[in-house]
Amino acid sequence: MRIFTSPEDLTAAVGEHLGYSDWHVIDQDRVNKFADATGDHQWIHVDTEKAAAGPFKTTIAHGFLSLSLFPALTPEIYAIEGVRMGINYGTNKVRFPSPLPVGSKVRAGATLMSVEQTKDGGYQVTNEVTLEREGGEKPICVAQTVARLYF
Repeated sequence: MRIFTSPEDLTAAVGEHLGYSDWHVIDQDRVNKFADATGDHQWIHVDTEKAAAGPFKTTIAHGFLSLSLFPALTPEIYAIEGVRMGINYGTNKVRFPSPLPVGSKVRAGATLMSVEQTKDGGYQVTNEVTLEREGGEKPICVAQTVARLYF
C-alpha cells in the first residue's frame, strides 16, 4: 500500500500508477444483494439456471456493482494521512469493456491523474481506476473517479 503524508506528497505523484488492491471473489450472494438493493433483478444477474444457457454460460455481476467496488478497493491501494474528510465528488467517465462472471476474482488498480486545490481549501483528486478479472483479457470496469479531500 502506498501512503502519502501530505497534499504536496500526493501532488508529486500525479501521473503514477499507485498499485493494486488485493484479489476479491465476487459471489452470487453479493450479486443477489445488489439486485435487491437496486431493484435490478434481470435474469443475467440472478437466475443461475437461465444464465447457464445464456451468452456467458453463468450469471454476471451488474456493471454498477463493479463500479461500486471502487470505494472499498482503492483504500487497499493507497492512503493519505491527515485527511479529516473525504467526499465522493463523482466520475468523469465510466466504461464496462467486459462482463464479470460470478465466481471471478477481481482487483483494482489506480493511476493518479490530477490533484487540484479547490476554492474552499480542499483538494480535488482524480484517479483512473481499473477493475480487472483474474485471467481476463479486458478490464471489467474503467472509471475516472473524483474525490474532494479536506485536511
